[in-house]
Amino acid sequence: MRHDPTVLSQLTCDTERLRELARRIRIHALRMTAAAGSSHVGSCLSCADILAVLYGGVLKVRSDKPHWAGRDRFIMSKGHAAAALYAALAECGFLPVEELAGFYQNGGRLSGHVSHHVPGVEVSTGSLGHGLAIGAGMAYAAKLEDAKHRVLVLLSDGECDEGSVWEAALFASHYGLDRLIAIIDYNKIQSLGPVADTLALEPFRQKWEAFGWAVREVDGHDYRQLVGALSSLPAAVGKPTCVIAHTIKGKGVSFMENSVLWHYRAPRGEEYEAALAELEQAE
Repeated sequence: MRHDPTVLSQLTCDTERLRELARRIRIHALRMTAAAGSSHVGSCLSCADILAVLYGGVLKVRSDKPHWAGRDRFIMSKGHAAAALYAALAECGFLPVEELAGFYQNGGRLSGHVSHHVPGVEVSTGSLGHGLAIGAGMAYAAKLEDAKHRVLVLLSDGECDEGSVWEAALFASHYGLDRLIAIIDYNKIQSLGPVADTLALEPFRQKWEAFGWAVREVDGHDYRQLVGALSSLPAAVGKPTCVIAHTIKGKGVSFMENSVLWHYRAPRGEEYEAALAELEQAE
C-alpha cells in the first residue's frame, strides 16, 4: 500500500481498512520476532492499532520522498517495539515487505530497536525516556522557523517512569509547543510487572494537565476514537497535546493479552502457530 501524497492529511474513518492494516502489522511483527527469537511481541501488538491509524492517513508523510521537508516527524520512542514500526513502514511503501524477514539478523538494517538507517525513521530509539525530549527539540526548532509540520511521539507507559519525560513535558508547555503530540501506549504492563506495582502513574491524565498539556483519553483499539483524537491535532492553541491510549498488552492473541510473559518471551513452536492462526483468522 502506497500513500497518495495529495490526500495524506485527510483521514477518512475507514475502519475496515485500518483494521486490516493493523492485522497485517501484527502478523508481520509476530513472524519477525519469532524468526529472530527476539523480545517485545506483546509491546508490538498493543500499539498496532495506533500505528495503523497514524500510517493509515494521520501522518503527512511520503514513502517516495522520506525526507520531504513538509512531512510530519514521527518518533517511536518505545523503540523496543521496532518490529511493529518496520511493519507499518513496509506496508506503506517505505521499504520492501520482503526485507522484514531480515529483522534482527546479522548484516541487516532492521535492528532490534528502531534504527534511523531505515527509510521513514527520524531517529534511532530504544533508550527509554529520550523520545519526547528529542521531539520537543524538533518542535521548538520548527516553531522558531515558523514551520507547519507536526511532531508526534509514541511513548510506552513504563517509559513515563523516566524523569526526562517530565522534564521534556515541562519544556514543551513552557514554550507553547502546540505542534508537539505525545501518544501514550498505556497497556498497564512494563518489563517485569504491572505499571501500577512498579511505579504508579495515576492520576495520569491529571499529571499531564498539571504540566500544561491538552489531554485526550481514548480506547487505543477503537478506531473511531483514535481517528477522532488523532485527526484533529493539535487539540489546543498554545499547548502541546497528550493522547492517552488505553491498550492491552499482546492485543489480538488471546493467550498473550495482559500477560507480562510476552514482554521478553519469543513466540516459538506451537505457541507461534497458535498465535499466527488467531491473527490470520481475525476479522
